[in-house]
Amino acid sequence: MTVARNILASLVIGVVASASAPAAVAKDWPDPLLETAGTPENVAKGEEYDAYQLGLSAYVWGYPLVRMERVAREYTDVPNPKPATSYRAPLNRIGWARELATPSALDMPTANNDTTYLSAVVDLSSGPYILSVPEVGNRYYVVDVFNMWQELQHYIGRRSTGTKAARYALVPPGWKGTLPAGVKRLDVATNKVWLWGRMRVSAGEDMKKIHALQDAFDLRPLSALGQKNWQAPSATLAPLPDIGSDPLGFYRQLAAALKDNPVRTEDKALAEQFSRIGMTAKGFDPGKLTENQRKGLLRAINDGPFIPVSAVSQASQVRQGWNYVRGMDSFGYDYPLRAVVAGPYLGGQGEKEAVYPIRYTDSDSKPLDGANDYVVKFSGEPPNNAFWSLTIYDAKTKMLIENPLNRYKFGSDTPGIRKNGDGSFSVTVSPRKPAEGTNWLPSPSGPFYAILRIYQPKEEVISGAWKLPQMDRLGK
Repeated sequence: MTVARNILASLVIGVVASASAPAAVAKDWPDPLLETAGTPENVAKGEEYDAYQLGLSAYVWGYPLVRMERVAREYTDVPNPKPATSYRAPLNRIGWARELATPSALDMPTANNDTTYLSAVVDLSSGPYILSVPEVGNRYYVVDVFNMWQELQHYIGRRSTGTKAARYALVPPGWKGTLPAGVKRLDVATNKVWLWGRMRVSAGEDMKKIHALQDAFDLRPLSALGQKNWQAPSATLAPLPDIGSDPLGFYRQLAAALKDNPVRTEDKALAEQFSRIGMTAKGFDPGKLTENQRKGLLRAINDGPFIPVSAVSQASQVRQGWNYVRGMDSFGYDYPLRAVVAGPYLGGQGEKEAVYPIRYTDSDSKPLDGANDYVVKFSGEPPNNAFWSLTIYDAKTKMLIENPLNRYKFGSDTPGIRKNGDGSFSVTVSPRKPAEGTNWLPSPSGPFYAILRIYQPKEEVISGAWKLPQMDRLGK
């Protein structure tokens, strides 16, 4: 290796010397490449930097795939006993949370208290699956169809497809068969999909009615359509590589995930470059890395998360002190945004379906804290075609707040909202019970944050014409 590098250095020095002969060009247009000698030291730097930039690209591009493969296994690992708030289900089956989220529902931080959640991981490698949905009246529901790159390819639900009973075929890449009449075809880009759904439950509603609707959803392979007394066979996914404490384990799992999710045509030019860091169609082989390449990859895996995190600031908007990310269902080639949505925003929807403004500070830009009392002043109910809610979460645990009222949100279905004559109203956010006649949303005693969810928001919300409510600290 040393001899080869010395030969390479001599060749590069010779090329640099001959290429830099036109001194006027170098003087008028400085060119660092022409001025960089191929010394062993520079070659070593180049190896490290090349591995670093490729490692960053592989991390940002591949993170959603690794995250989704992990989620697919996590969400099909059903606890026993299964909590009523858990939506987990075995592979190829629908799982419903049978109750609304409470502070003890640990499956999903920052869960809403407005809908029950649905989850289903579906393996389409043997052919299409049929999702049958029932008539739900005017009730809000949505089932999002995500491919394994965490791209939301299809919406099924009240806004997009209506609330009548219907059947949808989840069709894998390359399938050429014929579907029965009346079944709508939904083509997906990968051989596995994740269905992530929500069904509206109003305050005080009889859960038996909700359970009957949930039980009417059906998921089965096309080959079993119409079969009576059909039972879903037991199935599991092969485990991902056990990476233990391997600092480069992410790349091992990415290479394994790519075997089940072939690189798409538009990404092949990018992915083929990863062979320089030991990642090919056969897997990831760190044994082929030089010490300098390994050093670059270790830096990349440590620095990689900063790139998606920075994408939030570029994709988010700040309106009246509230932050929310737009474009969660339309990434294009914005791989950093896709990565961050696959992480902390997993399962997020586009703004036509819902917006989720989040707030960490008051109107004076000071962090929200239960040591203070706050008032949220609404000019009226947020414009929507479904429902809205304001929810408080503990900043440390990201969980709902235990309180004597068992009230975890304030919204469309909150009974007895006290409004002014013009329709405006205020909500007091405090861990302490306020004066009688006050709209109260309990907060924790320490740091917290607030989310204002608006489902099927009207255009004035999406455009920003409607002004979000301020959150003022009382007694300041």
